[in-house]
Amino acid sequence: MYVRDAKNRDEAWLLDAIEQLGLDDVAFRSRDYVIAVDEESGDRAGFGRLRLHRGDEDEENRIELTGIGVLPEWRDRGVGAHVVERLVDTAAADGFETVYVLTDQPEYLAQFGFERVDTDDLPPALGERLTEKREFLGGGVVGLRLAVDAFEMPNRFRTAFKDAEPTGDDEPEESAEDFGIDPDSATYKYDTGR
Repeated sequence: MYVRDAKNRDEAWLLDAIEQLGLDDVAFRSRDYVIAVDEESGDRAGFGRLRLHRGDEDEENRIELTGIGVLPEWRDRGVGAHVVERLVDTAAADGFETVYVLTDQPEYLAQFGFERVDTDDLPPALGERLTEKREFLGGGVVGLRLAVDAFEMPNRFRTAFKDAEPTGDDEPEESAEDFGIDPDSATYKYDTGR
């Protein structure tokens, strides 16, 4: 399992996965994403992105981690943790000292060192974005921030990620009904009538 930058060919998969997980796809650009991929099968397991918020003349630019998702069959395998780590590392490499997240699941991110930020203390662009996310996800969305050098990866996530395998069946069995065919009344091109 590894995390890589998204490629153009990942765009359709990303849009489907974002819709499946009910995530926010505002200002979607596939090149902003990273994707966790299984080395052996090539299956994509999770993703996340960085979103730049340009400051006014008096305000500096801010970076937000957003659109973080892990497919259900890959959860509890350290996939999300490694996506977050890659995003924080990328933000640090781009010169940002602090990253922000607006989320309805602050407990998950707290284990990496993220701390809650009062709405009034958020930079203006992120304050506006918080309002948008609350409309989309509901009122439980809060702001978090992390100094990039304070990121901590619990060892259990490294171990789980190293040997990650999906749970459940690989593919659900498809039936005629999945394609809008009534198997009791359908006739087929080569039906011999017997």
